[in-house]
Amino acid sequence: MGGTAAPRRRLGVVGSLVWDEIHGRDPSGGSLPIEEWGGIAYALGALDATLPAGWELVPLIKVGSDLRDQAGQLLRSMHRLAPGSRCVEVPAPNNRVTLRYVSHERRVERMAGGVPGWTWAELGPMVRDLDALYLNFISGFELELGTAQALRQGFRGPIYTDLHSLLFALPQDGLRSLRPLAEPTGWLRCFDVVQMNEEEMSQFGSDPMAVAAEALAAGVGLLVVTLGARGAVYFSAPGWQGLAGPAGPATGPIQTALVSPPATEVLDPTGCGDVFGATLCAALLDRQPLERALADANRMAARNAGLRGASDLSRLLRGALATAGGAG
Repeated sequence: MGGTAAPRRRLGVVGSLVWDEIHGRDPSGGSLPIEEWGGIAYALGALDATLPAGWELVPLIKVGSDLRDQAGQLLRSMHRLAPGSRCVEVPAPNNRVTLRYVSHERRVERMAGGVPGWTWAELGPMVRDLDALYLNFISGFELELGTAQALRQGFRGPIYTDLHSLLFALPQDGLRSLRPLAEPTGWLRCFDVVQMNEEEMSQFGSDPMAVAAEALAAGVGLLVVTLGARGAVYFSAPGWQGLAGPAGPATGPIQTALVSPPATEVLDPTGCGDVFGATLCAALLDRQPLERALADANRMAARNAGLRGASDLSRLLRGALATAGGAG
């Protein structure tokens, strides 16, 4: 008599699908802009390729009615999607972003669209059967603070978040710019692992160690700061045992180190932070040692930098695409 198969574990993915119009991504690629899926599409592709065995993806993603069919096609390309999963259609234009690169690591963003964020009344029933959450603030409006606090209280699994656009203001002209986060400690208390980049960290304060100490004192177990071509630096709380492990005694110093990336030719930097974070989340769910998990995240982000666009990303990261090429 055969044994009963172990139940599959479920990772909820909260973020926004964005239709990107990208200018200046590739100086040799001509003057015409590129249009393609962006936003959470990069994280979905990376999670589809790197989730540990026994895990499946559950997208908690709203999509505008104008791009409903295209969003469905994107999800159907995923291998690790939970049966029956789909985006939630809303009667509003989908979020669209115009990206203008001024260098490989600096860009200007202008966003338009009307996809609303989640309320706790909507989200609460959808997270009851999940084992972990990956939350990426793509639009910056996925959750308000009250919803994030209710999520922290009502969901007992680990929550990995990339703060990203939560730290961007959105004036009427849609041109996004960094600004300090209102109630930063309240936000930090909502998450187990927090990812941000160097510029975003500067909005919390000028002293990185002081910012890290503030985050860990708020209850964050791991703070990861991405540094572009220099890799990523982490700050972990005393006794932190990983995203899927129990916390040890909260004594001793903060652990910190820089983990450098492999050398790579950058064809397209779009989405590298999203691929990094999704890969890191998957590796931590797999209980990999932290610095090995960070090295894997750097390696996958470097692979993403060698591919134009996100449509073939999962295949590339799984090793099913032999060469980085023009997927866009």
